Amino acid sequence: MDGILVADKPERLTSHDVVAAARRALRERRIGHTGTLDPLATGVLPLACGRATRLVRFLTASDKDYDATIRFGLATDTYDITGRETARSDHVPDRAAVERALASLGGNYLQMPPAYSAKKVGGTRAYDRARRDEEVPLTPVPVRVSRVELLAFDGASARVALTCSPGFYVRSFAHSLGELVGTGACLEALRRTRSGEFTLDQAVSLDEVVRTPEAALGRLIPLDRLLQILPALRLTDEDRRRVAHGQEIAGSVPPEAPAGASASAQSWVRLLDREGHLVAIGTEGRRPDSLHPAVVLI
Repeated sequence: MDGILVADKPERLTSHDVVAAARRALRERRIGHTGTLDPLATGVLPLACGRATRLVRFLTASDKDYDATIRFGLATDTYDITGRETARSDHVPDRAAVERALASLGGNYLQMPPAYSAKKVGGTRAYDRARRDEEVPLTPVPVRVSRVELLAFDGASARVALTCSPGFYVRSFAHSLGELVGTGACLEALRRTRSGEFTLDQAVSLDEVVRTPEAALGRLIPLDRLLQILPALRLTDEDRRRVAHGQEIAGSVPPEAPAGASASAQSWVRLLDREGHLVAIGTEGRRPDSLHPAVVLI
């Protein structure tokens, strides 16, 4: 059972809850998720199973697509509808003001994470400090919004489509939008429609995973179909033997990143055996024109 099972996360469950349910249903302890979703959120939650758990760091370093509903006139401490109210306004923004604010929230900038987040501050989760009413000294982080589109607007709320970088908080985006239009705002609903190469079209419901695990496993995406955006190198039998023992081989990382690859994906190469099966992920070795098998899957 090695590969990715794309789950459609239901509302009110944590990502850890989904992993725990999948472990029980599939009788596989080696399952992890590739990107946390808040309990409020639904949608694409890729579950790495078996040896695919060793690829999680590569699978999380990809852009995400979201469909977000943002309510105006209400601000909360968590920046979403589940939090404690901190401000309320009867003011209703007009569509032009919302469109201007959305445009200003596109591109590359520094985003402040919510106080109620899993970010670590001095070794402690930010949300633990926030729940104790302690100061949470967070630092803005660089993010990128490559697409922002207003799908619907009725005065009280807006539905927005986003494409953003890893580590982006849609809750913070909603809070910032409310500040820009002068009404306050919070995230009312969120659905992730894509995480890197994984989409809702590939997803199975958690109910299906629990009720019919054998059928759900039929949707498992095998190792050989993962990380297709990375360049590939076909190994000789001798190179495969060396890779299996963690030894460097002759080769190099292409000088140009593949189209659509993140900065973190620019120094990695898929190492394939003669049959095209993924056996390792390689990076630049210590010697010139050599590759080091950083993650070995055989």
